[in-house]
This record gives sequence, structure tokens and C-alpha cells, in this order.
Amino acid sequence: MISLSMFASVWRYRGFIGGSVKREFQIKYRNSLLGAAWTILSPLSMILVYTMIFSQVMGTRLPGTSSTFAYSIYLCAGVLTWGLFAEITTRSQTVFLENASLIKKLQFPRLCLPVIVVLNAAINFAIIFGLFSIFLAISSNFPGWIYLAVFPVLAVQIILSIGIGMILGVLNVFFRDVGQFFTILLQFWFWFTPVVYPVAALPPGVREWLVWNPMAGVIGAYQSILVHAQAPDWSSLIPAILVGVACCAIGLQLFRKRAGEMVDEL
Repeated sequence: MISLSMFASVWRYRGFIGGSVKREFQIKYRNSLLGAAWTILSPLSMILVYTMIFSQVMGTRLPGTSSTFAYSIYLCAGVLTWGLFAEITTRSQTVFLENASLIKKLQFPRLCLPVIVVLNAAINFAIIFGLFSIFLAISSNFPGWIYLAVFPVLAVQIILSIGIGMILGVLNVFFRDVGQFFTILLQFWFWFTPVVYPVAALPPGVREWLVWNPMAGVIGAYQSILVHAQAPDWSSLIPAILVGVACCAIGLQLFRKRAGEMVDEL
């Protein structure tokens, strides 16, 4: 059984966690002329490119919608939220390796490291998704009150990301091939998820396999909310919830049992 003392120790080190998140944010833009302004300029440029290319230049339309920006919104809804999942999982798989010196300190609660990863990713996502939300309002495509449904979907996604990331992070300490394998897997996973194409574009036989992809339901929920201004099919999130909770439980147990061996391995 997971000891609550693990989480209590993380809470005691909340000052360290907050300082680490702030320091990483500052280091990221320390030697740039525009500094933190890049946190706005980079995602803003991406949103503008998607809008110009797909809605104005290519004239792309999403089946079943009449909005000029429908496909651009569909694409942003998928790409931005997938980016959060990819950032948490890929950074988690190396977080223990990159902080070996801290892990070797006996009094340091190692569970702080995944928490820092998630908080950093959440801040980056909040900035870029906030800009995207402003774009929706300016272009008269804001979905209204149903927008609030984004938050429970986001919670499911973060749970899934943390669970997978924890397992990868521990295993990667002992088997370095795990990180390399997941990087390749993530590329296939992206294209097996309806991020850049609608589900209807897939052959019926392939479409049936999406039920085994927990991220398909998550991305689809975001797209239902932001593109169609409709409540998502909550049952489509069940695979992500089950996999996420299971991975979190396995990841924490794996972390608790192998924490001592991780120090020796590093």
C-alpha cells in the first residue's frame, strides 16, 4: 500500500518545488533578448500559421461544420493538448536520470521531481491554451459555457500522463532502452490518434481499434467541446481513466519499491 508519508513529504518541500518551477522558467529564456515574451510569441505564431494555412490559403473545411476556422480549431485543439501529454511523458522518462545528484540525498523526497515536471508542463500549456481561447473569442468561435467541460477532460489527461510518465521514469533508470523505445512509440501513437484528421476519415475496420487508444477519447472530447460546442461523450473517457488510474498505482508502487535501488543505479 502506498504510504501517505510520501505525499506529506512532497507537501513539506512545496517551497523547493515552487522555486524549481520558477527557476526552470527563468533559465529557459535567460539569454534571449525578448525573454519571457517568447512564451507568448511562439504559441501565438503557431496558432496564426495554422489559421492562415488551413483556413485562408488551403481553404480546408471540416466535414459537418460551416465555420471557416473549424479545421484550424480542430487541429489546434488536438495538437496543443497532445503537446501537454507528450511533454509530461517524455520529460518524466528522464527526470530521475537528470537529477541524480538530488536523488542521492537521503532526505530529499524524490517524488518532488515528477511533480515539478507536471507543473512546468501545466504552466506552458496554460499559456498556450489561454492564447488559443482568446483566439476563439476574437474569431467568434468561443463555445460558451460548455468550455468549462475542458477542465475535467484535462484532469483525466494529466492523470494518464503522470501514470505513464512515472512508470517510464523508474524503468528508464534501469533499462535505458525504455526511453528510446517510447520516443518511437509516441510518434506512432500520435498518428493513431485523431489529432490532424477526423475519425470519419478512417476506414471502419481501423476506427474500431481506436477504443484501445486512451488518448483518442481525450482528444476527441476536446474537439467536441472546442469545435462543435458540445458536451463530449463522457463514456469515451473511461479507457483513459482506467488506464490512468492503473498506471498511477503501478508507477507509485514501482517507485516506492525501487527508490533505493535507483540510488545505487545512478
